[in-house]
Amino acid sequence: MYEEIRVRGTVQGVGFRPTVYRIAVENGLCGEVYNDGEGVIIRVSGSQKSLDKFVRQLQQECPPLARINEITRTRSEGEFNFDDFVISKSINNVINTEITPDTATCVQCQSEIFDPQSRWFRYPFTNCTHCGPRLSIIRSIPYDRSNTSMASFAICPECLNLYNDIKNRRFHAQPIACHICGPKAWLERADGKPFTASMFSMLDEVDAVCTLLQKGEIVAIKGLGGVNLACDATNETAVKKLRQRKQRYHKPFALMARDIAVIEKYCNPNAIERELLQSSKAPIVLVRAGDKNYPSLSASVAPNSNTLGFMLPYTGLHHLILKRMNRPIVFTSGNISDEPQCIDNSEAREKLGNIADYFLLHNRDIINRVDDSVVRVVGDKTRIIRRARGYAPASINLPSGFASSPQILAMGGELKSTFCLLRHGKAIISQHLGDLENVAAFNSYQETLDLYLKLFEHKPEAIATDLHPEYLSTKFGKQLAASNQLIEVQHHHAHVAACMAENNVDINTAPVLGIAFDGLGYGKDGTLWGGEFLLANYREFTRVAAFKPVPMIGGALCIHQPWRNTYANLVTRYNWQELVSKYGNLELFQFLQTKPISLLNQLISKQINSPLTSSVGRLFDAVAAAIGICRDTCSYEGQAAIEMEALIDENNKESLSYSFEIEKSNNISYIDSSYMWIQLLDDLQQNIPKQVIAAKFHQGLINIIVQMVSHLRQEYEFNQIALTGGVFQNAILLKQLECKLATFDTKVITHSLVPCNDGGISLGQAVIAAARLIK
Repeated sequence: MYEEIRVRGTVQGVGFRPTVYRIAVENGLCGEVYNDGEGVIIRVSGSQKSLDKFVRQLQQECPPLARINEITRTRSEGEFNFDDFVISKSINNVINTEITPDTATCVQCQSEIFDPQSRWFRYPFTNCTHCGPRLSIIRSIPYDRSNTSMASFAICPECLNLYNDIKNRRFHAQPIACHICGPKAWLERADGKPFTASMFSMLDEVDAVCTLLQKGEIVAIKGLGGVNLACDATNETAVKKLRQRKQRYHKPFALMARDIAVIEKYCNPNAIERELLQSSKAPIVLVRAGDKNYPSLSASVAPNSNTLGFMLPYTGLHHLILKRMNRPIVFTSGNISDEPQCIDNSEAREKLGNIADYFLLHNRDIINRVDDSVVRVVGDKTRIIRRARGYAPASINLPSGFASSPQILAMGGELKSTFCLLRHGKAIISQHLGDLENVAAFNSYQETLDLYLKLFEHKPEAIATDLHPEYLSTKFGKQLAASNQLIEVQHHHAHVAACMAENNVDINTAPVLGIAFDGLGYGKDGTLWGGEFLLANYREFTRVAAFKPVPMIGGALCIHQPWRNTYANLVTRYNWQELVSKYGNLELFQFLQTKPISLLNQLISKQINSPLTSSVGRLFDAVAAAIGICRDTCSYEGQAAIEMEALIDENNKESLSYSFEIEKSNNISYIDSSYMWIQLLDDLQQNIPKQVIAAKFHQGLINIIVQMVSHLRQEYEFNQIALTGGVFQNAILLKQLECKLATFDTKVITHSLVPCNDGGISLGQAVIAAARLIK
């Protein structure tokens, strides 16, 4: 008689089997443990008391990177020929296990890298079962060395001894390597001329990178999930040079610092932000920039922003580079703006040769491109803005009722794209894959999807797509659905459902009030939505309120030229000549008068390339342009709104605000901003500072949302409110609304596991499709 114990979750490549072995031996048990496609199988014999203790210990002493989702125990009387406990060879069968995200170098490995007595002294690729590459190097499951890009590196005898040593933390660490047998890093000049570390009297070529950065050079560094571009963040000339060469003119750069002490020179992270920075996920954490009492970075690092995106080193390579660096470095993706990050040495030389002065490359292939994750702490809660390294592809457990769903593939959106595999009550969301309107990004999306389908042996019975007929993800999904069921999902319904799913809202719950604000999404009526109040469950929704729509003159041009939104808001609400006669002296009107007014009016009246939109994102752009922020052009999505938010002093308790109104038409309540615009123009005439105008707009928006919720409570029943969509990346809006809406004695749910932006809608599409298919 023995027990077969099935363990599901993140239990491969994380030191789980060694932990099982240790605890089994401690309890005097006999048997075996091995990996298979569903996770880990333990066949074990012993007294009932010792077996119960074994399972308790297993849960209590789970390795740092492991996550147990389920333990199933079954008594068996089959053949059992063990007189001790062993780790057996992995079995390949149907795949239902998880892949661990790449994780930051652990404290023990860091110590060895800088210990002259260690065999890993100054070795850039030092790792163990508690840290190092996972998703970025894997080709197939199970997670064994032969199925990764480490397969090409024959393990040396010393590493092999540690790999087989059950008591060593490198036991079965698949990427284990050292100076003798592992990957190598080297330095190249972009111009092809020879270079040696001895030219700068450095320890080695990795150490030479620090000197190059200190001298103002731009270095392309191949790391864990891609190539990054680095320069000294305090050197204005170097940062400006990087912006010009990379063609990234305004979007804030990410920063890497040697340790927390260096970060504290420039800002003051709170306890949660510190914990995130030092976690095994090691994301970029947006921290409020220090005031004038702090030393300044290059002005070009994060222009017109009040936050700095810091991360700590997450590989041995980074730790070695920054050992002598007492100031932060810019550490941004190695690409030309909007293209995917380079992952291949030849590709990096070709595409980054006119950007970088030097290349630090290595010969371990990156199989999966994985960007750095980005998070922000709002209201003492972690909000994921970009979910990638450290987070993906860890699965998300779905609420009660989804376990019986067929396998589903959800294609996501167009911007900040991800896709989602749903099966067995879990959702596996891909890492951030970028904006699909870029050809290279779309190609990468297709390649990554193909790899995931193979890795997880996922055979979808239904494909979920966005309603927008021109999204590339939608078109591709329809191609894949030729032999599957196609389920089209409205964009904002997907936002709301994603928020519900990550907050464990039951599949058969009563409708929640979803407040979904973003740039735009295709509506059921053929217009572009983006300021929505939806009464929704997983299967269906009713649009009960929205912002009053205005035309997007020139279509997508409005995203890049905010003044178009300003003009549309003014001219559709008021007589233009009357506005000119009253406000013509304003700089705003003098600017707008230089535009082809008659042509713009024709586009509106004839409905030529001027779709109606209720988008709150475009309203933010319109107000920002009115007060002189990014009036003419934006160089990245959301720039105007981000810079306007940065103007506001959160500590200012004044509650001045602009006024919005609610009106009803065709059973839908609309928020009308007409009066707000007159108040704003009057303030401009009175030379009210733009900081005050921005604050009054934010406060007015918060007030009207609360008023609308109060209004809707009189007509509809709901006991939960979901705040979702990219506009809720705005910390002021999110924080105050969470607080104010809670006074209705209604539960307010928000995002923390997936982004509130379009990076999360693939999850929403997947659960909506599942709910519709489950009988």
